[in-house]
Amino acid sequence: MTLDQRDFSYLSWMKDIVMAINDGVLVIDTEGIVRLINHEYTRITGVEEEAILGKYLKDVRKGAVLLNTLEDGKKRNGIYRKEGTEEYVVDMAPVYQYGEIVGAVSVCKSLNEVHVLARELESSKQKIAKLKSAVEDIYKATYSFDDIIGSDGALMETVNRTKKAARSSMNILIQGESGTGKELFAHSIHKESIRAEYPFVPVNCSAIPANLIESELFGYEEGAFTSSKSGGKMGLFELADRGTIFLDEIGELSMELQAKLLRVVQEGRVRKIGGLNEKEINVRVVSATNKNLNNMVEKGRFREDLFYRLNGIQITIPPLRKRKEDFSFLIQEMTNGLMPGKAPVFSEEVEQFLQEYEWPGNVRELYNVMNYAMNMADSGSIKMEHLPEFVQERKLHSKNGERSGTLKELLRETEQELIHDTLKEYENNLNGKKKAAATLGISLATLYNKIGNPSK
Repeated sequence: MTLDQRDFSYLSWMKDIVMAINDGVLVIDTEGIVRLINHEYTRITGVEEEAILGKYLKDVRKGAVLLNTLEDGKKRNGIYRKEGTEEYVVDMAPVYQYGEIVGAVSVCKSLNEVHVLARELESSKQKIAKLKSAVEDIYKATYSFDDIIGSDGALMETVNRTKKAARSSMNILIQGESGTGKELFAHSIHKESIRAEYPFVPVNCSAIPANLIESELFGYEEGAFTSSKSGGKMGLFELADRGTIFLDEIGELSMELQAKLLRVVQEGRVRKIGGLNEKEINVRVVSATNKNLNNMVEKGRFREDLFYRLNGIQITIPPLRKRKEDFSFLIQEMTNGLMPGKAPVFSEEVEQFLQEYEWPGNVRELYNVMNYAMNMADSGSIKMEHLPEFVQERKLHSKNGERSGTLKELLRETEQELIHDTLKEYENNLNGKKKAAATLGISLATLYNKIGNPSK
């Protein structure tokens, strides 16, 4: 039977396809006769077409295993072969038509190429391992609970509670005034958790421009926007996979970004900007704020559903003005760190000031004041004139009966005084607090919140 023009054209096209394949290909029919080889087969094995085409495979290729595949219909993978000095591996499979075996095909690849690919793969693995190690070194928690200095009862109670929270799998919201050490607590939580061996990724939500924070958190695909990098970028959530992401100043996020963050926290999946596919991630979220998120929720400035997702366990760090008994520990540690072996001597006036000053900047402000004073006092004896001017001015205002500070500080102080005075008018029980809340025009929950955290 002769082939019509269409069949001949089709067979010619199929042969061209086989010839274009980069692996060596050999095909036999049901009789074991070689019907086709491609140029790559000749290159790998050194066998020319005229030496094998139209011949019984076993006559020209001693020990040929492809005939076994023709007989039993079983696929075979990774068969080692050697022809002269050439080594290669062969995969074999039967060819079916209408349910019957009509031939068999072998596909071979030079072991030299396999070795090259193996070396390239190993090199890539080494590069990835180095990159992973570098990333792990960058995104490691620096501090632990041992770095939290103090013996104040309220602080130690907070530390003990935070240790228990750290060992859980729940998200944690840290609240406290600026400078109280929220990031120190976040580092410690990660180190105490079962995720300690994985990345700790800190993000200051207020420090990243609003138009960049989404791409920083979630990443982007190549070409997602005009200035996007070639190859795209991995987001910080993906980088923190299996570890902890610390979202500092969480109250600064826009409502739009809050909605996107909620979806990631809620579903444990992240999609890059410009991407179509989502990736599953396992990240614990520790967030921190010096704002009153309850009030922000009530005013519609923070999503209630996101607040409850982040607020699995709430930790409130007491301000420095409520930890006066810790001053000696803090100052000793700070001065030792600043100038080892040179313990400063404070005048009586300075010691009194350190105890009476309100420290609106908390531990951070105390450190800055100590650093400044020790550099100004040549003899190691610290007097009032060695303290920064702004604290001396506050000292003077305090003596003159004047109120000083920022508007935010004055409002906070006035609010606390009003709450304190109102509470004194009623009994110190639940019913009394309900009446005080009603008088102040706030909810009972808000009153308790403000009593527990005067920074709000």
